[in-house]
Amino acid sequence: MNDRAQVRVAARIPGAAALGLLAPPSASWVPGAALADPAWTVELLRARGPHMGPGDRRVLATVWWYSASSVLLTPPLAGLVTGLPLSARLADTAVGMAGVHPVAAVSVVAGADTAAELRASIAAVVAAVAEAGGMRERPLWAIATDSLANRLLELGRAVGDVAAATALAEPLAAAIGSPLPAPRYVDVAGARFTRRASCCLLYRLPSGSLCTSCPRRPPAERRALLEDAAARF
Repeated sequence: MNDRAQVRVAARIPGAAALGLLAPPSASWVPGAALADPAWTVELLRARGPHMGPGDRRVLATVWWYSASSVLLTPPLAGLVTGLPLSARLADTAVGMAGVHPVAAVSVVAGADTAAELRASIAAVVAAVAEAGGMRERPLWAIATDSLANRLLELGRAVGDVAAATALAEPLAAAIGSPLPAPRYVDVAGARFTRRASCCLLYRLPSGSLCTSCPRRPPAERRALLEDAAARF
């Protein structure tokens, strides 16, 4: 795999491996285009079922996209943050898997039009996940915007410039266009967090619970939890 372009990006980001920009040697690789194949996605959801616990197709599909979108979007967003654009095209991307779990993604060439490439890739995968999960596409687009916001926030923390990295979110989402919602952030106790537009449905799994920033939480409870999280930064 020719990942030299991404290696240059990763070299500029402390903790690149933890962000999924460098895959563990044991990872198996899946072509990015596979994520846009409904049949492949159905088989993956079936394989993930025993690991996730009992759940309907919609829950399994939503949880899959929650993790996959975060991994898939990382290379092109890291390219934007570092000023070394990486392609967001599925044809130029491979996803590293640890069993049935996505752990990394590699873009093998430089990017040209990040917003247009992201729009095409997100739309293709969302369509496949919606078909495999028997669900509407719009909630999956909301998850994509939260993944975009979260990844830029985490990249900003890694490079030490949260403000600059998160400032990229709104214009990038606007360029990607509807039905991607506008990404949002909230500052709590001196720390920045993503103001979620989506629910990942992890709480619907036997071992799951509501995320700290879940929009299903009462606002006062969510803010208290974020204040606790801010104290750890």
